[in-house]
Amino acid sequence: MPSSRALKSTCFPYFFFSQKLLLRELLSSPSTISRLSYICQNCSPASHLLNPTITSTTALNQATSTTNKKKLKMGSNAAPEITIYTSYQCPWAHRAQIALKELGLEFKTEHIDLSVPRTAEYLKVNPRGLVPSLRYGDEIITESGIVAQFLADAHPSHLLKTSTEAGGALQRARIAFFVDAWFSKVQSHVFPIYKASGAEKVELSEKLVAAIVKEIEPLLAGAGPYFGGAEKFTLAEVLTGPFVLRVISFAKYPELFPKSLLSSLESKAPNFYGWANEVVKQESVTYVWNEETMAKGHIKRFDARI
Repeated sequence: MPSSRALKSTCFPYFFFSQKLLLRELLSSPSTISRLSYICQNCSPASHLLNPTITSTTALNQATSTTNKKKLKMGSNAAPEITIYTSYQCPWAHRAQIALKELGLEFKTEHIDLSVPRTAEYLKVNPRGLVPSLRYGDEIITESGIVAQFLADAHPSHLLKTSTEAGGALQRARIAFFVDAWFSKVQSHVFPIYKASGAEKVELSEKLVAAIVKEIEPLLAGAGPYFGGAEKFTLAEVLTGPFVLRVISFAKYPELFPKSLLSSLESKAPNFYGWANEVVKQESVTYVWNEETMAKGHIKRFDARI
């Protein structure tokens, strides 16, 4: 009969031993089975030690499954109930929609009408009355950039490396710089073009192209097809995509942009032009987008004209 020390050793994962040897020991002595059951009662179920039909691979899979479930419960990738408060007309709210879609998260959508005063109910969600707002379990997160960043950090994916991954801190810094370059150097040129007409519209459009050539074109030299040579969307596309979409799409409407805009971008900023046209094709960008409705809305809002 095995010694007490030998019996205790069987409490460690049994697959370190020959299964045949273990079964032979078990079958040769009923008292051994009884003692094994007693010794293993505080281990992960001892039934696999006594049932020869459960293989070591099964035991390993069960252990892995249990470990993964524990990790999910700790919140590594698990998501609570999510509600996005948004308006499809708002490019800032569009950022959060893209992030949710790219991450494959399930969520509910509450549409907020921006043409009327906010309801008391929504002001309880976001006292500023802005969109987007994200209800994430019991938490409320507001401001589009913060919402997108939070989702990317809470659910590690192709969008953004963690800061501790190889190259992660550098990627995050480069994305932040790219996004800042768009909004501090480029975006301010867009709205004046909507409002202008004639020669002024053309002149302002040329300034937009010049800003893209100077500030954005060099940063997209390695795009393949997405920022930094990525094969999938990154946080850079999430945060700038809604605004790039409006430039590329509205360029088809002469009331909003002169007809020369797209050809000028293609010839003077080929990196940007190629990248932008990939961005605007992505399903996560287009699934809440109605080009004609949005263009007509902008023409009316800005009293845009040729």
